[in-house]
Amino acid sequence: MTPVTVLVPHSAGAEILSEVDGLLPVVYDPEQPLPEQAASARVLVAPFLATSDAVAMTGRMPQLELVQLLTAGAEAWIGRLPDGVALSDGRGAHGGATAEWVVSVLLAVYRHLDRFVRAQDRGEWDYHQTEELAGKRVLVVGAGDVGTKTVARLTPFEVETTLVGRTAREGVHGWDELPRLLPEHDACVLIVPLTDETRGLVDAEFLAAMPDGALLVNGARGPVVDTGALLAELTSGRLRAAVDVTDPEPLPPGHPLWSAPGLLLTPHVGGTVPMAMRRAYGVAAEQLAAFVRGAEPPNLVTGAY
Repeated sequence: MTPVTVLVPHSAGAEILSEVDGLLPVVYDPEQPLPEQAASARVLVAPFLATSDAVAMTGRMPQLELVQLLTAGAEAWIGRLPDGVALSDGRGAHGGATAEWVVSVLLAVYRHLDRFVRAQDRGEWDYHQTEELAGKRVLVVGAGDVGTKTVARLTPFEVETTLVGRTAREGVHGWDELPRLLPEHDACVLIVPLTDETRGLVDAEFLAAMPDGALLVNGARGPVVDTGALLAELTSGRLRAAVDVTDPEPLPPGHPLWSAPGLLLTPHVGGTVPMAMRRAYGVAAEQLAAFVRGAEPPNLVTGAY
């Protein structure tokens, strides 16, 4: 059987994929012209952070059948691939790290760690009572890999969690229940993909349904939240937030989010940990092994993404 040529953006990733029977990994540089093997390549492993130039590469690969992502987020690729080219995401690679980020910011906000760090910078002993994570009611919106791992990591902290997905099923509430659930929770964690359905999901009405003093945690994508509506709630002091993503992103100098009261901001680092790429290529190897066998990759992105 002729090996399946796959273009890979990292040499370390090519080494991992070379262990999959029937694959012939070829390293490419996203900043340089594609290698000659692109003409026969049937699979493209996309760069970690997609750009319009990265998506355009697919038009220069006449035999392309599959684009494999190293991230769970596929919004930059959906609807932009040539006809007949399938898309598989990296779901399962970054869930643990992102869930860890969620737990970290919940602890930081409730134990006032950001306030203590600022006091340390001023050389000030800011002794005071803080809140605690134990006993909080946390609504997790997004019932995929990250959402379920977030629930698993919060449970030992004696947190009451409620999981919400697109549709209701055993142990998961449906999105249509959000208006009822939001007022009953101390924090709302967003872990959803960016789609037409989720863009602007958290608008003024959504935020107004959250109780006074509640915390919004965005580990999804910036455009899931209406930035203006969030700023209004933060400025009034009614809500707090911790976000790893913004709209726009990167956040430009002088943007009002930088100085918004009650906001803990990190620069999209939820999944940025030392083992991130190895885990991503481990997931990619599973997807491409299925492709070589003639089966659908388990992480195939469909219209219901």
